[in-house]
Amino acid sequence: MTEERSNEFHHMVPLQIRFNDVDKFGHVNNTIYFQFYDSGKTDYVSTVCKGFDWGRYAIFVVKIEVEFFAQIRGADRIAVRTRTIKLGNKSFHLEQEIIDTDTQEVKSRCLSIMVLYDLEQKQSIPFSDEWRKAIIDYDGL
Repeated sequence: MTEERSNEFHHMVPLQIRFNDVDKFGHVNNTIYFQFYDSGKTDYVSTVCKGFDWGRYAIFVVKIEVEFFAQIRGADRIAVRTRTIKLGNKSFHLEQEIIDTDTQEVKSRCLSIMVLYDLEQKQSIPFSDEWRKAIIDYDGL
């Protein structure tokens, strides 16, 4: 996970650090990063896959890997940026970074594999041609 990647992210969401996100040492607890990444994933899918019905479909994490480079303090201004780096039939691979918006320092990086799931059929399903095209066009795959 330490290989160099392009910094071309088209999707970024500012994050709010809440009082309870910060531990007694004054930094954001590592477990909170996963919530930050979830916020980015949700907004990414809603932005890119127009009309995504969260009542009918879900996206499940089947693998997740996170690296922590620098601590985040309670007063830091941060954002999560998200992009698809690989698109399969029923799954896609996301790369995400939490950055300091003042310095652009990457605080953490996350790689995850996500599966599209139909809540009514109770099974994984392939991406529609519309969503596949939207992801490819958005991230330039």
